[in-house]
Amino acid sequence: MTHHVDVHVGKRVRHRRWLIGMTQQQLAQQVGIKFQQIQKYETGANRISASRLWDIAETLDVPVSFFFEGLEEAQKDEADKKSVPADLMGDKEALDLVRSYYAIPENQRRRLFELARVLSDVA
Repeated sequence: MTHHVDVHVGKRVRHRRWLIGMTQQQLAQQVGIKFQQIQKYETGANRISASRLWDIAETLDVPVSFFFEGLEEAQKDEADKKSVPADLMGDKEALDLVRSYYAIPENQRRRLFELARVLSDVA
């Protein structure tokens, strides 16, 4: 089972890599590992050792602390979203709901959205 810190750090690696326009393959080559390992780091499936995180931080030109920024806020958000599937777009019911939502005319869709927001605040 993945640890929320590993997932957060992996997301920050992916975010920074994407911001500077680097591929997983390029990052892997510069760090000296296979791109599949970068994939596993970015999803939180594998933990990043301290020395490897140091190498990744140098390659991505950020301090190691960058990968932990926002961790406390993310933890609070996760506690609030326990009922939401981790892979929302991989959930068939959620995809069907999104497709149906966008099939509704825009003015009605806005009203439905506001209703859903009010109902979720009450729950």
